[in-house]
Amino acid sequence: MRKFFYLIAAVLLMSSCGVKYKSVPYFTDLPVDSALQEKIENKAILKIQKDDILAITVSSLNPEASAIFNMGNTSSIQGNNTSNANPTNTANGFMVDQKGEIQLPLLGSILVEGLSTNQAREAIQVRLNSYLKEPIVSLRLINFKVSVLGDVAKPGVYPVQNERVSITEALSMAGDLNITAVRNNILLIRENQGKRQYIRFDMQKKDLFNSPYYYLQNNDVLYIQPGNAKYASVDSSYRNVSIILSALSVIALIITRF
Repeated sequence: MRKFFYLIAAVLLMSSCGVKYKSVPYFTDLPVDSALQEKIENKAILKIQKDDILAITVSSLNPEASAIFNMGNTSSIQGNNTSNANPTNTANGFMVDQKGEIQLPLLGSILVEGLSTNQAREAIQVRLNSYLKEPIVSLRLINFKVSVLGDVAKPGVYPVQNERVSITEALSMAGDLNITAVRNNILLIRENQGKRQYIRFDMQKKDLFNSPYYYLQNNDVLYIQPGNAKYASVDSSYRNVSIILSALSVIALIITRF
């Protein structure tokens, strides 16, 4: 009878360590029987930061004169120095230095930190008017990336091809949260203008969509905390291994005695 009681207690303990369904779905405060519409008021504009790499292409009515401004791309993201490397695998650009400036041929230093890509494009174009007739500037950020780590299917560093990526998109790129992840404590780590910020989100609340941090910036990090169920399963595996090893040791000892 006592063994049966211990068995029932063990089953109840294991079931209590599992993941409860109510903690799994996202945005549980949304109405289920009606549609909800909100105005988007938190659209974020990407701002250029130190160490960003900008691809800048200049064109004008005089292609020969424009060519000089397309020289001097100094930074390689891929870092591939082989002579036979495919040029499409190497993205060169102008790096924003620690003063927040880029160095362009003839134009010299241009302060771009804190500007949007459109503002930086206009600032360069104004300077080019002294050298070119009807200059056109193409500018984009080419090292935009976000990191997702913790309890997700595919943790890693993910490049972003355009200028906007949201938290939900970044988590989708990482294969979504694992079933054991803590959904109400997603941590965003952001470095901006010499400061590091720590912002927490609840994936079960629709307020996430209205957060000023919903759209990510370059080099943002998302950390997803694993839940107790994940630890319990790992801890149980280690304990089972310890029990097996102990049993094998006892068996080996008995064999050696005989």
